[in-house]
Amino acid sequence: MTSSEQDTVSTTTRRRLDLATGPVARLERMLEIRAVEEAIADLFAAGEVRGTTHLGEGQEAVAVGIATGTRPGDLFTCTYRGHGLALALGMTPAALIGEVMGRRSGCIQGLGGSMHLSDPQIGLLPTFAIVGAGIPVAAGAALAAQLRGTDAVAVSVFGDGATNIGAFHEALNLAAVWSLPVVFVCENNLYGEYSRIEDTTSVTELVVRAGSYGMPGEQVDGQDVDAVTESVRRAADRARAGEGPTFIEAKTYRYSGHSRSDTGPYRRPGELERWRARDPIAIARHRLLISGDMDDTAADQLAERVRATVAAAVADSRIAPEPPLAAMFSHVYA
Repeated sequence: MTSSEQDTVSTTTRRRLDLATGPVARLERMLEIRAVEEAIADLFAAGEVRGTTHLGEGQEAVAVGIATGTRPGDLFTCTYRGHGLALALGMTPAALIGEVMGRRSGCIQGLGGSMHLSDPQIGLLPTFAIVGAGIPVAAGAALAAQLRGTDAVAVSVFGDGATNIGAFHEALNLAAVWSLPVVFVCENNLYGEYSRIEDTTSVTELVVRAGSYGMPGEQVDGQDVDAVTESVRRAADRARAGEGPTFIEAKTYRYSGHSRSDTGPYRRPGELERWRARDPIAIARHRLLISGDMDDTAADQLAERVRATVAAAVADSRIAPEPPLAAMFSHVYA
């Protein structure tokens, strides 16, 4: 990269969430994830982004809980619906939005787009467009940590549909046999793309699959950021202590359809409304109000500051340059 190119690349990371992060900071990051997803939806609707995208409004507590329950130095794989995890781990809104818009200010200079986010500084391995493809990669990252004698843990995040593919079963089996330091987190949002879980999966309480591989399994309320944090922390502690892998099923829900063109006509009547009534941001905000850590005015001001930050990131991304055509040949080996 030339010095002039370096000047166009914004700082991509900031402090990530961790166990020392307080509840206000967790709420702020969930608000940020929601605001970024809404901004990306608007950009796509306006024709300012090429390709497709997969949004995760409603699943913010899972992403923030995973980041909070782990440590810097841990490694992560996730799906094409990875905006929330990237932000929770410390990617900036400007770096994420810039990448989605194909700008050189993006986390990998506009070469990956929405489905291929990555940043080694925060431990985020390249996100995967193939369902479940990150699961064996996380097992491999855990094996590397084990062989090197570090205390790093690998975390694989995937959807409920991925539990039906061969790579899921192969990776969990091998992780158990070799006692790898890996945490498998399934975001069970009831739908594998457009198909409801009962129509494709023989068991709908996916946590039972952990028993098939002799590993602990936990089922957690994916709308409760504190519950997710504690579940992930326990699993990561077991992995660091040499006690092997854990499978976590986080019950959650995505408000958007599978991808930008999906309006969700397959949803059951009233289903979306019932899940919105348990919005993870509303739950976290209510908890802060009850504890006295915030009042309504402070919570509203926090949300407004987050929206302003995201709006500024969108504005900066709009004027950031696109990568030159020759960039398609960078990072390619022969």
